[in-house]
Amino acid sequence: MLKENITTQALFERTTLGPYELKNHIVMPPLTRSRSTQPGNIPNKLMAKYYAQRAGAGFMVTEGTQIEPRGQGYAWTPGIHSLEQVEGWKLVTDAVHKKGGVIFAQLWHVGRVSHTSLQPDNTKPVAPSAITADTVSVFVETAPGEGDLAKPSQPRELQTQEVKDLVKMYALAAQNALDAGFDGVELHCANGYLINQFISEHTNQRTDEYGGSLENRLKFLKEVVVAVSQVVGAERMGVRFAPLFESTTEQRVYLGLVESDPLRTYAEAIKLLEDAGLAYLSVAEADWENAPGLPVEFYQKARQLFSGRIIYAGKYTVEKALRILNEGYGDLFAFGRPFIANPDLPERLKNHWPLNQVDPNTMYGGTDVGYSDYPTYDRSKHA
Repeated sequence: MLKENITTQALFERTTLGPYELKNHIVMPPLTRSRSTQPGNIPNKLMAKYYAQRAGAGFMVTEGTQIEPRGQGYAWTPGIHSLEQVEGWKLVTDAVHKKGGVIFAQLWHVGRVSHTSLQPDNTKPVAPSAITADTVSVFVETAPGEGDLAKPSQPRELQTQEVKDLVKMYALAAQNALDAGFDGVELHCANGYLINQFISEHTNQRTDEYGGSLENRLKFLKEVVVAVSQVVGAERMGVRFAPLFESTTEQRVYLGLVESDPLRTYAEAIKLLEDAGLAYLSVAEADWENAPGLPVEFYQKARQLFSGRIIYAGKYTVEKALRILNEGYGDLFAFGRPFIANPDLPERLKNHWPLNQVDPNTMYGGTDVGYSDYPTYDRSKHA
């Protein structure tokens, strides 16, 4: 039961995030759509239209955007490591800003979750340790404009100096994001991708300074946070985690990095973000059918340790968002799939208008169909 002082309107009041004033508490989270121009994984006018349509969100984060060619794990995802990509992203940021939106770039490296066909010169993907992600699939191009699922390739272990070089690549990608007009950046540290692979005891079996103890496994995250914050400023930066507290037969392995002590693992990671003064922490909850929820201890610990904004995502409804807001655990709430099919989602939620349903056949790759052609709500037809 919600307290009397919390109403639906609370989600649609203005708020702040770092130096930015946001029009509401509704977030459009990272959503991979694989619509970049080929060759070169270049953002384009179609992507600009898609993001601008959804600029009614108080805050937006781009789809995962690879920081270097080896960081790609799925066909046609955009990058942010070439001049052409930076110019392409300018189309997006300009379009969003014209609509009064605030948009961050999500900096992404998939690490081991890739295939040799997606790697430069068909080499092995790179990872903290040479452990294959053998129960998850990647998406590869099988013919121009056509793709299919494939098993990730055997990765090779990064050398210590290569890890340090990757820290610099994140910083360079952050500068590219600023050059492209983004308001800030988010580090993708979730879903079993590279930074998550360093954090996890299951995927990091290194014996150098980046492996072993939890402190060592968090070192790569810490160095990336410091390097990127020196470029963009901590007040224009966030991190996304996807903590999982139990295994289920339905989980996908990229969400299945269940640590022996997940609460301690993520508490220490959150302390690191707090020490760096980051603007926000984004938490992606498991979202498959019958997925295990986060224990209340996590919500409490995150709020206790982190003084910035906290964003929650994962099959959220208005009712759940209000409950978490009422408890004081979260500040902003992300709606993923609903934003795909409803460019005017905040207005629909605010006015209790019905939602369009997502077409699962047009999620990844393709044209404007199932991308920028979803209709806004026509009040004249429902008067």
